[in-house]
Amino acid sequence: MPPTHLVSIVALALVASLVEGQAAIYGQSTARWRRLSEYIKVPRLDSLLTNTRAGPDQQLVSAGQFALLSTHRAGAVFSSIRSVAPVSSAKSTSVVVTTPAAPTTVTTATTAAASPTSSASAGNCPANVPAAGSGTLKFTGVNIAGAQACLATGAYCIIDMHNYARWENTIIGQPGGPTDAQFAATWSQIAAYYANETRIMFGVMNEPHNMPNITQWAGSVQAAVTAIRKAGATTQIILLPGDNWTSAQTFVSNGSADALNKVVNPDGSITNLIFDVHKYLDYDNSGTNAACVTNNIQTAWAPLAQWLRCHGRQAFNTETGGGFNDPGCLTYMCQQIAFQAQNSDVFLGYVGWAAGNFYSGYVLSEMPNVSGTTWTDLPLVSKCMAPVSGSQKGSTGL
Repeated sequence: MPPTHLVSIVALALVASLVEGQAAIYGQSTARWRRLSEYIKVPRLDSLLTNTRAGPDQQLVSAGQFALLSTHRAGAVFSSIRSVAPVSSAKSTSVVVTTPAAPTTVTTATTAAASPTSSASAGNCPANVPAAGSGTLKFTGVNIAGAQACLATGAYCIIDMHNYARWENTIIGQPGGPTDAQFAATWSQIAAYYANETRIMFGVMNEPHNMPNITQWAGSVQAAVTAIRKAGATTQIILLPGDNWTSAQTFVSNGSADALNKVVNPDGSITNLIFDVHKYLDYDNSGTNAACVTNNIQTAWAPLAQWLRCHGRQAFNTETGGGFNDPGCLTYMCQQIAFQAQNSDVFLGYVGWAAGNFYSGYVLSEMPNVSGTTWTDLPLVSKCMAPVSGSQKGSTGL
């Protein structure tokens, strides 16, 4: 049985958005990969995915859609995943444990887990959350079909809201922008629909940036978390994004980590609340350049790992990538993945940002080559990003 797969799906809501998305899935099984590849050729999806690479502040399109934006993606998980328990929590946590053989879901008692390596609190600090807003989120056939196509592969699927905390050049939770209550109401309806789907993860927002006040943004995230849990989605992972495009390198220094450390579930726990971080390997961390110049270990992953351990938290690298023809990317990507795997107590996994067959020329494409009925992974995938590549036990370059 192949390893767990993961695909990102973009949730377009708040009257919402379809932009820029090329997250993807990795499939060791060509049948599973092809299944998604063929699905994305459905005419309606092709029309949705054409010319949708809008800038983050550009008015967004295709209100009310979810779309499957990718098809070939890199290993979402490591050989083992475990939960880091909050100091004061005595609850049980559902944890996904994945081996190169078959994924298994187990329940572990967090009371037996080791305490963080510092005296810092894990953050059981309830926030004042606005009341839920009103309005009805319009689901479409594409919404449901996209998510079901992902789930049908056996994947764990991320639904994220992909508009950078913006709506028509206003900011969520700021004057003139969508209120926290509206934001929460949108997430409440999405979560209610998928409340019983254990393989759905909720990404609160893709890459917030230039947020006026990180504490206020944490309040908006808290509103979404509370709404998701109260809608019945009580066990799924929720991904918490920080400022500055949720960069792993600045997640601590810009205050995102401390602010989001106070976001809790309605019962005061931090169970399955995971920090959402991104990091590319090009010179400006934009993910728009083919050349890789760093493995990000000294500048991003090592400092973040230290903070996470001190505070009993975990992060998920939900976007990374490198040019498929650049030799340096093979070296640096393998080193980055090896470091994260060797620190899997605090790093839950990684997701390669790629493109499906609707954008085969994408600079970070992970599309396999096809000859007749034979599918061949690109070296960046087969040697680094695939869970079966062995890169997780390789050198970090340190």
